[in-house]
Amino acid sequence: MRIILGVGGGIAAYKVASLLRLFTEAGHDVTVIPTEAATRFVGTATWEALSGKPVSNSVFDDVEKVNHVRLGHEADLIVVAPATADLLAKAATGQAGDLLTNTLLMAHGPVLFAPAMHSEMWQHPATRANVETLRSRGATVLEPAVGRLTGADSGPGRLPEPEVIFDAALALAGAAAVPSAGNAPGPLAGRTVTITAGGTREALDPVRFLGNRSSGKQGAALAQAALDAGARVRFLAAHMDVEPPSGVELVRVESALELREAALAAAPESDVVIMAAAVADFRPAEVSDTKIKKKDDQDAPLLRLVRNPDILRELVEQRGSAAVGGKHSSQLIVGFAAETGDADGDVLEHARAKLARKGCDLLVVNHVGIGRVFGQDETSVVILSGHGAGPQSAAGSKADVAAAVIDRIGAELERVSPAG
Repeated sequence: MRIILGVGGGIAAYKVASLLRLFTEAGHDVTVIPTEAATRFVGTATWEALSGKPVSNSVFDDVEKVNHVRLGHEADLIVVAPATADLLAKAATGQAGDLLTNTLLMAHGPVLFAPAMHSEMWQHPATRANVETLRSRGATVLEPAVGRLTGADSGPGRLPEPEVIFDAALALAGAAAVPSAGNAPGPLAGRTVTITAGGTREALDPVRFLGNRSSGKQGAALAQAALDAGARVRFLAAHMDVEPPSGVELVRVESALELREAALAAAPESDVVIMAAAVADFRPAEVSDTKIKKKDDQDAPLLRLVRNPDILRELVEQRGSAAVGGKHSSQLIVGFAAETGDADGDVLEHARAKLARKGCDLLVVNHVGIGRVFGQDETSVVILSGHGAGPQSAAGSKADVAAAVIDRIGAELERVSPAG
């Protein structure tokens, strides 16, 4: 496959050398086009050595080959990483001031942008508008990873790991190269689905955390079922015992606060949000900068906990506050509830109360316990509706249950916004 690898002018450019290595070791023909700013971070000698090709960012080199037209025409795939705020803005507004932006204008194949920038820049309305413009024109813009940025700050804006970009790029190229050949499109074709999965971890000190038993298996199965149904999937992964399926737009998170930030950022451009992650209800009020020591002359430390935000309810509120007629107007929000039952009520009684409290459209209910559901390959659920429909049961492997949930989501979307 002939790949154009555009490199933007950000500190994360050094990580793109590993992405280039992944492409070349997989046998692909890669032409690197760095911006002028990118060469201030990683020199052209590095790109030439790793690609085995001469590297230029000027439209005036090899003029007889008409590179500013030819490269975009011939490429099977264009990947831009890191896609800085400046580069996204130039691509969205059709600027053509260098070889990379010219090539983007001439692209005949799929285009993937992997953003990297400071959180405020990523969340700025101008950047969000540019991203939406690019996506509306058919480009794929990954969500940036959440975590430590260049300075002391942390949040969404890290370049996704090279392996994540590599998997997303090849999945995108494969989908473009293999049309449906007359097959009926999946029930989620053309839809964007955001799925959270895994268990959050709340730091106590640099080595300890409060966590839960979630393996992420059900979330991964949901992501695969949504991909099979034709959806574009954004996968917000906390701690998981399994790998996310290939083809998702992966965002890694650690804590409930990181997951909240990523979910609220991804939701406005999503047709469906599935909150399958096991989110900690509480976190330590204070986090020690150093390891908490066990001392013979001191009692065990007392931990004070504070409540974490209710992400599911915030997503519902965010949808309700959106302008009428936007994507939010028919957005479907699906929650998950892990319940045990107690003296105050059984599993379904607690689940129905939670559904009313959260205000989501569907609630998928698990009866959990030691040795039940968490980490297991088999499961059973009840799907409750917030719109009056009766409960629906599903059981079997987690893949079977995921398929049932995605089928129900497809039916709900058809109900609220039927085709045609």
